[in-house]
This record gives sequence, C-alpha cells and structure tokens, in this order.
Amino acid sequence: MSDAHLEQLASSGVERLAAAFGRPGRAAALMPYLMGGFPTLQESVRIGEACVAAGADVLELGVPYSDPLADGPVIHAAATRALAGGATLAGVMEVARALAPAVPVVLMCYANMVLAPGTGAFVERLARTGACGLIVPDLPYEEAAETLAACDAHGVALVPLIAPTTPPERLAQIGARARGFLYTISVVGTTGERAALAGHFADVVARAKAATSVPIAVGFGISTPAHARAAADAGADGVIVGSRLVRAAGESEDPAAAVGAVVAELAGGLEL
Repeated sequence: MSDAHLEQLASSGVERLAAAFGRPGRAAALMPYLMGGFPTLQESVRIGEACVAAGADVLELGVPYSDPLADGPVIHAAATRALAGGATLAGVMEVARALAPAVPVVLMCYANMVLAPGTGAFVERLARTGACGLIVPDLPYEEAAETLAACDAHGVALVPLIAPTTPPERLAQIGARARGFLYTISVVGTTGERAALAGHFADVVARAKAATSVPIAVGFGISTPAHARAAADAGADGVIVGSRLVRAAGESEDPAAAVGAVVAELAGGLEL
C-alpha cells in the first residue's frame, strides 16, 4: 500500500476509531493487545492478522521497552524477549504499517520514545504508518499538551488513561481532552490476568462515562469471555485484552493460531 494511502488512513484516524465502536451484533468493541516484535516482528504481524480474522475491531500495538511501568510480568517478559531479538521502534512502526489498512491500530509506547526524537517528528512518523491512535501511559495530563497538539494536527487520536483512583477533578480534565476513546483501567496495579473482576466494572465505567463524550474502553485484567461480557454489560464501549493473548503467543508453537483462537472466544462472548 502506498505511503499516500497510509497517510490518508491516518488523517482520518479519529474517525476510523469512532467507527470501530458499535459493530452490529456486538455488545462492545473487541480490542486485542499485541507486543510488537514478540516472538518476532514478522510473527507479530501474523498475530495481528489473526486477531483481525477472528473479530478484532481495534488493535493495540505495544512497543517493547526496558522499563514498562504499566505492564505486568507477562507483557514485561514479552518486551524483554522482543528487545533481545532485535525489535526496535522502527520495526514496530512497520508492523503498524502492515496492519493499519485492515484495522484501526493504536500504538502504545512510553514517553521517552516520543520525546527523544521530538514530539512532532515522532507523531508525523507514526501518522505515515496509517496508525489511528497513540497511548503513552507515563505521559501526565499536565505535560501532554504538545503531544496532543501534534496528534491533532496529524489526525491521530491521543488516548489518555484513567484509573479507579483518579480524583474527580482530574478525571473531568482528562475526559474533556480525550481523543478516540478513554482507556479506563479496571483495577489498581499493572496489567495482568485476574480471576475476579465483574464487581469492579460498574463503578469504573460509570465514572468514566460521566467525564467524557468519547467511547469508554476497559482494560487491565480482562482475560475471559465472561470478563469481556461483564464489562460490556456494565456499559463499556470496548474491552481491551492483553496479557491473556501475549501468554497464548508465548506458550504456542503457532502463536498466531493460538492468539486467533482466544480472540475468537472473546468475540463469541461479546455477541448479542
């Protein structure tokens, strides 16, 4: 696909993300996470393609980082392995480029990767891949204005995160400036699978919805079709699943097939 067409995709990134929510016959958008470069860059493209074939509405694509403060042990281990295998930001950008024509891709990376090359240059480069959004979990609201302006200029949605502990005033500020969707963390802590979650969803979703006009996507801990459906039934517009899928990729000799099978199960749980 030509760079011009990919740039056209990026210019409508916010609109593409908005259209991904509300698929007919589905209770909420299904948003798998994959680690770019895990097990390899080529295999992560295959995993992304398998996710799309199995029913993904949006892909969250992680960039491996040596000190990922928001990530639990499964994703941290995958990042370590990806880095040891030679994965780089440039390589993961090419994964985004390969997947963007088929599905909205939201890149998840840490602030140093954005700030080191210059915010404007980073966002322009991301937009050229056709990616629709950007998540930077360690970029505070107070320091995000430059990144937000650059993303807005290139049609890329800067997606903020909120936690159950986010104070009401700060929640309102973040929600008012959200683009694409509001990443709503379901539990306190890092990413990872949890056994019991259903009781957490109603309150966190209600708080988030009261603070913003963009869709609400719930993540952290969701690992089963029952979790996904519980989040949707609580009012979530999207559900993000990460550690369960990264674990499936790491445990199988055919990572793409293994991840695709789990995504298909999750999609089944969200059918109306």
